[in-house]
Amino acid sequence: MGCFRCNGASVLEEDTDNTFEKANDQARAEKAKSSPRGSTKVLDVRNEDVSESKRLNSETDGLDSSGTSIDGKTSGTHAQTFTFDELAAATGNFRSDCFIGEGGFGKVYKGHLEKINQVVAIKQLDRNGLQGTKEFIVEVAMLSLVDHPNLVKLIGFCAERDQRLLVYEYMPLGSLDKHLHDLPPNKKGLDWNMRMRIAAGAARGLEYLHDKLKPPIIYRDLKCSNILLGEDYHPKLSDFGLAKVGPSGDKTHVSTRVMGTYGYCAPDYAMTGQLTFKSDIYSFGVALLELITGRKAFDPSKGPKEQNLVAWARPLFRDRKKFSLMADPMLGGGYPLRGLYQALAIAAMCVQEQPNMRPAIADVVTALSYLASQKYEPSIHNIHTSSKNRSPSNIMTKSSEDKSTGHRRLMRDEEVGGS
Repeated sequence: MGCFRCNGASVLEEDTDNTFEKANDQARAEKAKSSPRGSTKVLDVRNEDVSESKRLNSETDGLDSSGTSIDGKTSGTHAQTFTFDELAAATGNFRSDCFIGEGGFGKVYKGHLEKINQVVAIKQLDRNGLQGTKEFIVEVAMLSLVDHPNLVKLIGFCAERDQRLLVYEYMPLGSLDKHLHDLPPNKKGLDWNMRMRIAAGAARGLEYLHDKLKPPIIYRDLKCSNILLGEDYHPKLSDFGLAKVGPSGDKTHVSTRVMGTYGYCAPDYAMTGQLTFKSDIYSFGVALLELITGRKAFDPSKGPKEQNLVAWARPLFRDRKKFSLMADPMLGGGYPLRGLYQALAIAAMCVQEQPNMRPAIADVVTALSYLASQKYEPSIHNIHTSSKNRSPSNIMTKSSEDKSTGHRRLMRDEEVGGS
């Protein structure tokens, strides 16, 4: 599913009229000035033969690998450049049997690059699509900044003539949504343990963007189709074309046009255009609900009250006796009842309507990492039962507001009398 305005409109707003030439001139000027965020990251992919592609939105401001660090150390990797001929050869001239998927950016192909002797995924910009050169530049800039086990690695790109292509590491198991929705009869669904591992890994990727990078990054497009799975279902976040540098100092938000995927977009962001880190937390909560329930974030094939996943789930959150009704039928009852309660409690906090009621990503990582560490064995444990022993103190299931930070803090079982 592609990206569009969260209010359901299918056409993006016009980008600002900064040409590549102006953007690069401004970037060079900014290099001479000191800034707490570092200078502007702009990739020079000018091409005098291209007219419609000569637009660069100012949203790329701030994405500069020279000013990005983790604990004071420079972060990121250098993206290689490839010719169009090299990428065409890698995919057999983009043969249909090499095609592996399609999104808002364009088509994705599996290929083998002789130059580096590696199997890769090659994403080719759809020149008639909704996402364009701006998203291409943001994604190259963004992925050149980051380096984390739960973020997809950008190997390189091609910006030759009117061609725009991105080269990633190949993720053999595809996107998470393909393992949750519309499964063929002969395909086994993900078990409970795998779902919690994927949720915890995706949360760690988001934590890196929010808390480890300097300046921090708001992902803005977290959804199941952007969580890719590698060997042993290792999850990695992908598709950073909508990423934004987050607010810093005394600023609480970034004002921007509303972009995202319907069903995942936080209501506060959709209504005001004020983007915060808590916007990503809401989107993560929706993805976590998909992992737990097996339902889509938005499913027009269902009745009016069940089309939107969060709207369907909210009444059920209020009655713990109905939590089992929310579990994915594909699990066949193969989950710990206590673990289900805790996972749903985390998801419920993430999708709170008020952003200050949502937890910080670090708390989400702590809670999900604990759940992922608790292996459920149907052959040992009875279905829908949990250990009689109290959970360790680091599992969090409810919340209270931390007055010092303004975050909604997930609380330990002992603090709320959990059992």
